[in-house]
Amino acid sequence: MHRIVFLDRATLAPQIRLRRPGFAHEWIEYDRTQPHEVAARLAGATIVITNKVALREAVLQEASELRLVAVAATGTDCVDKAACRASGIVVSNIRGYAVDTVPEHTFALILALRRNLVAYRDDVLGGAWQRAGQFCFFDHPIHDLRGARLGIIGAGGLGQRVAEIGRAFGMVPLFAAHKGKSGLGSLYTPWEEMLATSDIITLHCPLTPQTQGLLALPEFRAMQRRPLIINTARGGLVDEADLVTALDEGWVSGAGFDVAAGGEPPPADSPLMRAAHRPNVIVTPHVAWASDEAQQALADQLIVNVEAFVGGARVNEV
Repeated sequence: MHRIVFLDRATLAPQIRLRRPGFAHEWIEYDRTQPHEVAARLAGATIVITNKVALREAVLQEASELRLVAVAATGTDCVDKAACRASGIVVSNIRGYAVDTVPEHTFALILALRRNLVAYRDDVLGGAWQRAGQFCFFDHPIHDLRGARLGIIGAGGLGQRVAEIGRAFGMVPLFAAHKGKSGLGSLYTPWEEMLATSDIITLHCPLTPQTQGLLALPEFRAMQRRPLIINTARGGLVDEADLVTALDEGWVSGAGFDVAAGGEPPPADSPLMRAAHRPNVIVTPHVAWASDEAQQALADQLIVNVEAFVGGARVNEV
C-alpha cells in the first residue's frame, strides 16, 4: 500500500476537490509544512505531493521509501532533481493548466493600468468627483489597447495566448528575441528593438541563471516609449530596486506584478512592496494561476500523474 503525503494542501483553495487515487493507499495531508518538519513527515512515504515546500538533498536521502515527488505546480525549483535522480525518485509536474488564467490576469493588469483604474477609484473614494464640478474629470491619462505594441518575453504557450488576446484587442505583439542573441528567425523581434518600441512589456519565461535580472536599469533606460511592465512569471526576472528607480525617473509608466523576488510573501519593506502604494503600480499575491477552473484542472492532473506512476507509466516526468 502506498503512503501519500501532501505537504502543503493549503496552497490549493479549500473549494477545490482533490480526488483520491484509485488504488490502495494511505492519504495524509498537511495544510503547511515548515522546513524543520519535512524529514519527519516524509518518513515512510512512497509518494509526496508538494507545491512550494522545498525538498533538498538531505531530506531526500533520509526518505528511503520515497519513489515519486508529484509537484502540484509547473515550476519544480523547490525540488533537488539531481538528488532525486541519484536516489531513483521520479519527479512529475503539472502542465498546460494555466493557459487561460495567467493570460487573463495579465490583461486584467494591463487594462487596469492603461486606463488608470486604481488612480481613478482612489480619487472617487477621496471625493474628487464631487469636487470636479462636472460629470467627469481628467486627472490621469487613459490609453486604448488598439495599436499598442505588446512586447512579450517568452514564446511558449502562455506567451502565445497573450499574443492571441492582444491581437483580438488590435494590438501588435512582438516576441522578444533572447537577450544577447540574434538569428532566431522571423517570429522574434530583436531584443533592443522590443525594448525601444514596446508600449507594454510582459514576461512569460522561466527563471534561470540566464534570465535572473533580465530587466534592470540598462534595459529600463533603453525603453523609449515609457512602457508598462507586467510580470506574472517569476519575481527574479526583474530587478525590483531598479524598477523603482525606473518609475521614479519616468523610464516606465507603471507596473503590474503578481510575483516577487527573494521569496513570497515578500518583506513589507521590499522595493516591490514599497512601490505597491503608488497609483500606477498593482501588486497581486501570486494568484494569476489561481482561477477556480485552473486550480481544479491542476488538482485533477495531479492525481492522474500519481495514478499513472503507480500504473507503471511516466506522465509529465521532469
